Amino acid sequence: SALRSITAALPAIWYAGASPNRLYQIFRERVTTMPNRLIDETSPYLLQHAHNPVDWHPWDAEALARARAEDKPILLSIGYSACHWCHVMERESFENAAIAALMNEHFVNIKVDREERPDLDAIYMEAVQMMTGSGGWPMTVFLTPECRPYYGGTYFPPEDRGGMPGFPRLLTAASQAYRTNKSEIERVTRQLAEQMGRAGQASFQRAGGFTPLTTEVMHQAYSQLATQFDHLNGGFGNAPKFPQPMTPEFLLRYYRHGFNARALEMVELTLHKMAYGGIYDQIGGGFHRYATDAYWLVPHFEKMLYDNALLSRLYLHAWQITANPLYRRITEETLDYALREMTDPSGAFYSAQDADSEGVEGKFFVWTPAELRPLLGDDADLIMGYYGVTGRGNFEGANILNVPRPPADYAAQNGIAESDLQAAIGRARAALLPVREERVHPLLDDKALTGWNGLMLRSFAEAGAAFNRDDYRDAARRNAAFLLDHMRDRSGRILRTWRQGQAKLLGYLEDYAGLADGLIALHEATLEPRWLQEAVAVADGMIALFWDDAVGGFYDTGIDHETLVIRPRDLFDNAQPCGGSVASDVLLRLGVITGNDDYTAKGVTPLRGLQPLLGRAPGATGHWLGALDFYVSLPKEIVIAGPPEHPATAAMLSEIGRRYLPNRVVVGMPDPARPPLPNSPLLAQRSLIDGAPTAY
Repeated sequence: SALRSITAALPAIWYAGASPNRLYQIFRERVTTMPNRLIDETSPYLLQHAHNPVDWHPWDAEALARARAEDKPILLSIGYSACHWCHVMERESFENAAIAALMNEHFVNIKVDREERPDLDAIYMEAVQMMTGSGGWPMTVFLTPECRPYYGGTYFPPEDRGGMPGFPRLLTAASQAYRTNKSEIERVTRQLAEQMGRAGQASFQRAGGFTPLTTEVMHQAYSQLATQFDHLNGGFGNAPKFPQPMTPEFLLRYYRHGFNARALEMVELTLHKMAYGGIYDQIGGGFHRYATDAYWLVPHFEKMLYDNALLSRLYLHAWQITANPLYRRITEETLDYALREMTDPSGAFYSAQDADSEGVEGKFFVWTPAELRPLLGDDADLIMGYYGVTGRGNFEGANILNVPRPPADYAAQNGIAESDLQAAIGRARAALLPVREERVHPLLDDKALTGWNGLMLRSFAEAGAAFNRDDYRDAARRNAAFLLDHMRDRSGRILRTWRQGQAKLLGYLEDYAGLADGLIALHEATLEPRWLQEAVAVADGMIALFWDDAVGGFYDTGIDHETLVIRPRDLFDNAQPCGGSVASDVLLRLGVITGNDDYTAKGVTPLRGLQPLLGRAPGATGHWLGALDFYVSLPKEIVIAGPPEHPATAAMLSEIGRRYLPNRVVVGMPDPARPPLPNSPLLAQRSLIDGAPTAY
């Protein structure tokens, strides 16, 4: 109790999830050891390592200068706060005094949060994959003082284990190699650096002339996806299974064109399986990162902002097409979870929640029958059966709640009306959530990233319009105001990361594109001019900083960024859309809205270069395919003239919001005498008719 009182005054990152014994150990470490340089950082991940005996540096000029001055190799360790194996390696190696001594003697040690520095993560992940054939986190890379990689890997155990070298042995070998074979290392690293960046570009063809873009690419992409689809469990491929929300988004567009009804069936099977699986938090809402199996049952329990932004939007779009109440429920529960647990009072959205609590993965989320029965009362047998709860459990002796049978079938099996079952489920969730809240929570990564916030901003804006929920629209407004007020420096340069009042690091392409994307969606949901005007300003800044005529596309880092081994340019949509695909989508839409042909040209040029890849690798180009669909379709242009608060204007906006219209733009003119974009041909001569709000 005394220790808890003392640690109440310390940063929560130091002790969140600790048992009393672990608290005592942490307390002794914190008051008897000096923190390293990471203590001045804002990243929760870096702060986790601020009291390691390792002499950690952040990635900065001081660390790089020290490596050159002392002619020492750099040990670069990259991870993120919600990474389970990052925690394991910290406990096993970075908190080990003997291992730390080896690191400090032979290397300049740099710790990087991959979410703050996606440029470094992308560059050195490519290097590790080229050297070893695989990658992941924690990522461990050995660099020359010039920052060129000469060896790397992911997690290493503290001693030789399972065919993996122990970390101390690896440290000794990496140091000795640099000291005794420096000239060969420098030769090889120069060659490696020359090859880096070319893998992704190999699929990109610089458009030298006019390359027609047609729906044929979409047909090729659909055929590829149909062969990869899991017709039993939904999703694509085998275990581990990731949600890949941009791929179902493309399939919804494909279905909307009337090309193949099977596309919607594939999406619906996937959405049902995920909504009823363990990857979805059945009590609190929101999705975990991915499933370790093919059935969506056992997740890696971390929750990421970008997953929940993209999946809530996917379920929303499926609801717009089908009106299935399940999809609306999942959308609202996911967004309500984000409001409850992932939103700062400032309006910012936090980045992630950890998988572990009290040092155990998933402990916060699982249940035993002994815990459930007294809480559920007379509903206990019904609810435990519904959620697949057994004495044996399905995860390390406990139960991940999931729904093994469709609710209608389960209700019929138990001889009750489905409405009565749903009422019992509602009572159960109301009883279990407050009790779960009393448990030790997983670590919250409470930094805000501009690009990720832009994803969630768009989701809240779209859901607010679709469901006519003012609370969602208000959340989107607060977030947009936060990003515009706090994530720009005095020159207007967008910044990457914010935590507890401090914003820093130059924003990347994904930050500019994601922010512009969210602002456009907010304008469409509210018709308020500010958001569209700001979106245009952000897009102009994005072009100035990231566009390069020589490559016919965008780089991920701006022209004002520090010089790295290569200038990164990610062309693939992975867990979230890449900055380039969002930028193309944004510019194509702004081209229609503003009449600016330069926007359209810069939006379509990368699509021409990527056209051969889109049909062959749709699983890695889902958002690009959406931008292509917008371009080759005839976009619907909708202008609404009239005050947003007028009932007739609101009715028109509601009619648009509830429909699935992916290839459309919406522009509002509250006052036709003062259009939000004075030079837009789309807005010319759009006025009220007989003084009444009017849609064109």
